[in-house]
Amino acid sequence: MPGLVSVKSPPNAPPLRITVPEQPPHNPPRTPKKPPSPSPSRSKPSPARSAKKPPPDSPNPDDSSLDNPDLGPFLLKLARDTIASGEGPSKALDYAIRASKSFERCAVEGEPSLDLAMSLHVLAAIYCSLGRFDEAVPVLERAIQVPDVSRGPDHALAAFSGHMQLGDTYSMLGQVEKSIGCYEEGLQIQIQALGETDARVGETCRYLAEAHVQAMQFDKAEELCKKTLEIHRAHSEPASLEEAADRRLMALICEAKGDYEAALEHLVLASMAMIANGQENEVAAIDVSIGNIYMSLCRFDEAVFSYQKALTVFKSSKGDNHPSVASVFVRLADLYHRTGKLRESKSYCENALRIFAKPVPGTTAEEIAGGLTEISAIYESVDEPEEALKLLQKAMKLLEDKPGQQSTIAGIEARMGVMFYILVRYEEARNSFDSAVVKLRAIGERKSAFFGVVLNQMGLACVQLFKIDEAAELFEEARAILEQECGPCHQDTLGVYSNLAATYDAMGRVEDAIEILEYVLKLREEKLGIANPDFEDEKSRLAELLKEAGRSRNRKAKSLENLIDPNSRRTKKEGTKKWPGLGFRI
Repeated sequence: MPGLVSVKSPPNAPPLRITVPEQPPHNPPRTPKKPPSPSPSRSKPSPARSAKKPPPDSPNPDDSSLDNPDLGPFLLKLARDTIASGEGPSKALDYAIRASKSFERCAVEGEPSLDLAMSLHVLAAIYCSLGRFDEAVPVLERAIQVPDVSRGPDHALAAFSGHMQLGDTYSMLGQVEKSIGCYEEGLQIQIQALGETDARVGETCRYLAEAHVQAMQFDKAEELCKKTLEIHRAHSEPASLEEAADRRLMALICEAKGDYEAALEHLVLASMAMIANGQENEVAAIDVSIGNIYMSLCRFDEAVFSYQKALTVFKSSKGDNHPSVASVFVRLADLYHRTGKLRESKSYCENALRIFAKPVPGTTAEEIAGGLTEISAIYESVDEPEEALKLLQKAMKLLEDKPGQQSTIAGIEARMGVMFYILVRYEEARNSFDSAVVKLRAIGERKSAFFGVVLNQMGLACVQLFKIDEAAELFEEARAILEQECGPCHQDTLGVYSNLAATYDAMGRVEDAIEILEYVLKLREEKLGIANPDFEDEKSRLAELLKEAGRSRNRKAKSLENLIDPNSRRTKKEGTKKWPGLGFRI
C-alpha cells in the first residue's frame, strides 16, 4: 500500500493500481521527486508490471481451511503472483476473496487487523480492474472501519489509504461529491498523523484541489492550492517542479474565476521553473495555456505567438501526427474563428481532424473525444450544426464504455440535444437532454448550474413537442436550482423565469404568469436597469396579460400553438417556427 501520500502517476496510466506488498509497511515512505501531473485530471495509479512468471500451483482450499492463520498471507501472495504473471485479475479475485475471509476469521476479537485491511484494499482494486466498481465500494467501506488511528502510524496509513482508494472508486463511478468527502476524511487522518506542514500533506491537498476543480468548486480548490504552494515552498528548492505544477493548477483556477492576469502570472512563473529544470515539453504545454489566457484577454497576436512556439516544440519532439499537435491546431482554429478568419480556422480544424482520424499509438480515447468536442463547438459557431453533431456522436461513442466519464458524456449529450434542437429534430433533442439529465442525477450533479441549464433546454424541447405539463415541471426545477446557484439576477435564471411565465400562460395559470413577470420587471428596474431590450418585451407581455385578466374573469389560456408562434398558420405553410414576443427563450 502507499505511504501517507497522494499517489501520482503519468497522465496516460490505466485507472487503478493492483499491488500487494509482502508485508504491511511500518514507516510511511516519502514521495519520490518527479514532475507532478500538470493538469487537474486526477489520473489514478497504474497496475504494477513485472516480468512474466507462472503463478505457483496450489490446491483450492475449502472453507474449513480458512481458519489456518498461515493461509491468508499465502493466498494474498498467490493473488499478487497471478497479477504479476499477466494472467489477468479474474483468477486473482478468487485468491483475494479467500485471503480476506481467512484474515477475518483469524483476527483476534477486539484487535483491528491490518492484514485484513490490506487484503480488502487489494480485493477492491481487483474489482475495479474488472470494472466492477459498485462491488468495490462496500469492500472499501469495510476496510476503512478496520484500522484504529489512535494505535499509531501503521493504522493511520491503512485508514488514509482506504479513504483515498474509496474516493478514487467513487470518482470512477462519477459520484464526485462522495469522492471529495472521502478525500477530505483521508486528508484529516493524514494531518493528524503527520502534521499540517508535512510535504506529503501538500501532495494530498493538491489532489483534493484537483477534485474540487472537477466539481467546479473553485473557491475551495483555490484555498487548498494556496496551502499546497506554501508547503512546497517550505520543503522544496525555489522554482521546483512541485511548485510549477501547483502554479499551473492555480492558473487554471484563476482562469475559471475570470482572474486572467493572476492566471498569467502563475503560468509565467511555472514556465520559468520548467525551463530551469529542462522540461521542454512541459514548457510547450504551458505556452498553450498562456495562449489561452491571451485569447481570453483579446491579445490575439500574443496568443498566436504562444501557440506557434508550442507547435514548433511538439512537432520536433513528438512528431507531426501527435495529439498534442492536434490540440494546438484546435486552439488556433478557435482563435482565427474569433478574429473572423474563417478560412484559416477551417483549415486548422481539418488538420486536427486528420490527426484524430489516425491517432498514433498511445493516444487515449479521452484525448480524441476532447478534441472532437472542441472542434464541434467551432462548427456550431459557423452555423454547421450537422457537422458539429457528427463530431459529438463520434466523441460519445469513444467514451461510452470508459469508466468515470459519466459527467463528460452527459455534457456531450446536452450539446447534442442543442444541435438536434437547432436542426428542428425536437424528439431526438428531448431524448438526448433526458439521457443527460438521468446521468447527472445519478452522479449527484442535480444541484449544479449546468444541470439547471440542461433542464431549461429540455423544457424548451418539450414545448415544441406540446408536452406542456412536462415542460412546466422542468422549468420549475431549473428555476429552483439556478436561483440557488446563480442568483435571481443571472441571465440564465431570468431566461427560465421568462420560459416559466409563458408556460403558465399556456396552461391557463395567468395569475402565476403575471406574478413572475412582475417580479422580473422589478428586478430589472431596481437592480439591472431598463436598458436591456428584454425589458420592453417583458413589459408589453405583462401589459397584455393584465389586460386579458381584467377583461374577463374566465381566463382562457392561449393555445400552445399560438404561444409558440402567433403566426402559426403561415409558419406551417413555410415550414419554419419563430419565437414570439410572448414565447420562450433559449
